[in-house]
Amino acid sequence: MHPDLILHNARITTLDRESPLASAAAIRDGVFTATGGNAEVLALAGPETRVIDMGGRAVLPGLIDNHTHVVRGGLNYNMELRWDGVRSLSDAMNMLRRQVAITPAPQWVRIVGGFTEHQFDEKRLPTLDEINVAAPDTPVFILHLYDRALLNAAALRAVGYTKDTPNPPGGEIQRDARGNPTGLLLAKPNAGILYSTLARGPKLPPEYQLNSTRHFMRELNRLGVTGVIDAGGGMQNYPEDYEIIQRLHDDGQLTVRLAYNLFTQKPKEEKEDFLRWTKSVTYRQGSDYFRHNGAGEMLVFSAADFEDFREPRPDLSPGMEEDLEDVVRILAENRWPWRMHATYDETISRSLDVFEKVNRDIPLDGINWFFDHAETVSERSLDRIAALGGGVAVQHRMAYQGEYFVERYGTRAAEATPPVAKMLEMGVRTSAGSDATRVSSYNPWVGLSWMISGATVGGLRITPERNRLDRETALRMWTEKVAWFSNDEGRRGRIAAGYLADLIVPDRDFFACAEADIPEITSDLTMVGGKVVFAKGDFADHDAPIPPAMPDWSPVRTFGGYGAWAEPQAAAQCGCASACGVHGHSHAWGADLPVSDLRSFWGALGCACWAV
Repeated sequence: MHPDLILHNARITTLDRESPLASAAAIRDGVFTATGGNAEVLALAGPETRVIDMGGRAVLPGLIDNHTHVVRGGLNYNMELRWDGVRSLSDAMNMLRRQVAITPAPQWVRIVGGFTEHQFDEKRLPTLDEINVAAPDTPVFILHLYDRALLNAAALRAVGYTKDTPNPPGGEIQRDARGNPTGLLLAKPNAGILYSTLARGPKLPPEYQLNSTRHFMRELNRLGVTGVIDAGGGMQNYPEDYEIIQRLHDDGQLTVRLAYNLFTQKPKEEKEDFLRWTKSVTYRQGSDYFRHNGAGEMLVFSAADFEDFREPRPDLSPGMEEDLEDVVRILAENRWPWRMHATYDETISRSLDVFEKVNRDIPLDGINWFFDHAETVSERSLDRIAALGGGVAVQHRMAYQGEYFVERYGTRAAEATPPVAKMLEMGVRTSAGSDATRVSSYNPWVGLSWMISGATVGGLRITPERNRLDRETALRMWTEKVAWFSNDEGRRGRIAAGYLADLIVPDRDFFACAEADIPEITSDLTMVGGKVVFAKGDFADHDAPIPPAMPDWSPVRTFGGYGAWAEPQAAAQCGCASACGVHGHSHAWGADLPVSDLRSFWGALGCACWAV
């Protein structure tokens, strides 16, 4: 039984504590069969074994995101202009103007999360006037975290908001002195108004949604992500909104392993949803590429505490416990794990009262349930979680909202929000993820950087050294520790015999590069199940590109993914030897334009160095 593939001449971080380093690995049928020295592993090769010389490069286990929204995100990715990682508002607005110029009616330009005003040099969002000047006729929707959305006048017309439109429950349509909507929508205190307004925009047809999901997965592969746990999401209904990802699975086109949780959509109908789903869906049904993972992150709407730190902590309704108990009993009886969105310890404590009550009648032992987020969880609650056999899935939301948290609760309170180091010290099952795409960015290296540096994307260092993680521990939080949360312990998250053969070759040494460079890491080679799903640089010959992004006006075609719009090699294509004082390295935006268009494009923006 010879290997299908052998990688050798590598520096492999296995995360296997008994054999932490290796120089070669063998793979057969999508599983690692051996790791060790070059000579011993190469000796396993047969006549059909493919052998790749890694050229001394570092190899890491593939990253797994414990909380993201890939199913929903994939359906929309090709329509979204992403400001993830953009460092100046000036650059961001130039991107907006460029996209407006090529977006046909009745389509919108959508900037849907993944950024914060604090990441911009200007430390602010665009004004409504600036957006209206940039896009007088094309609808523009800009979602900032889950606290607000900015709509230009064209978008207000498209969604039909007028002087007579009432505020929905939990939201506010800001108005001028005459009562007319200004274009600012506020979550007060929940994001329902943001969800519902965005849902009014045009959707892509099914074949474009297939293409869009493939491009989103490829973008994740480019960043080293090989697996995710999908937490459902608002306006994401089962099973209709899962048909695209199911088709990709059935056609063998998934390049990210995906375990999905079912998210109820209608207040007061949660019990009926889970009664119906537990009769029609079996826990863990599916394959290693696409599989059911239980319930959540929304279990009942009365327990939702959205994390808008600009607003006071919401008080949950007195009837929350009764609602939650009805659902948790259904899940426990059917041995379905669950995940539960909970920002504040007050929510967690009250929920634990319910879980402990159910546990007295239906033991929860063996059910891998957990809380999501848990920014202000107390040590007392952590003890109770551990006693019930649960876990905590943390995400890097504070990297995007830390400034707001500090403004409301103070620097001291932010030092351990969430208390990741304490969770690990106490032995609580803990792992990391992103909560992308509408809050944090999908870039896992931003999350790793946040746990290691303690700094927000705006540069505010809120976590003291005693509460930060070293690089190996942070890496484990994105790999082997996620496995419990999808009931895959012993099968994922390491490079070791018997584990699924998911790995990455980062473009720089994660353990040795400067701390400031961690968010900029990408992958030069990503494998899922021993198959190459992304490759560039030294490994470009192994890549299998996918069809171009559809439609042809997609922002993905122009700007690529996280940081891709600013890659220096793209800037060189437009003839700029050095950064322009007006636009910096954003000359990459013109790299795909014909020479005849390039001069007028940059000239119109006032750039003086557009010779080609």
